[in-house]
Amino acid sequence: MQVLWQRTLFGVGVLFLIIGAIGMVVPMLPGTVFLILAAWCFARSSPRFEAWLLNHRYLGPSVRRWQETGAIPLPVKLLALTSFVGTWTGSWYFGAPEAVLIGLGLLFAALAVFMITRPNE
Repeated sequence: MQVLWQRTLFGVGVLFLIIGAIGMVVPMLPGTVFLILAAWCFARSSPRFEAWLLNHRYLGPSVRRWQETGAIPLPVKLLALTSFVGTWTGSWYFGAPEAVLIGLGLLFAALAVFMITRPNE
């Protein structure tokens, strides 16, 4: 059972790593949050991959900063909050179902509260 759990965490970590890497270059797709999740998965399934991610030249710095301080830089907070509003507004404009709008609103509100309560760095 332990081996299955580790393999599952490793697979999810790889998925988060791929999404996070894409998010680092695609505008409006968050990258760091997925990289943080990947590091969490790797810490419990593959210390070698966790070390690789933390020491990666491009992907590692934001994850290490999060692990060390739990801080989110103010410009990143502002960008994220703006993207929440833009995504919700775009969803509304293009006619997303009411349930989707409510779900997005609740998700974005929770994420906004979490981000706002983190130190700025």
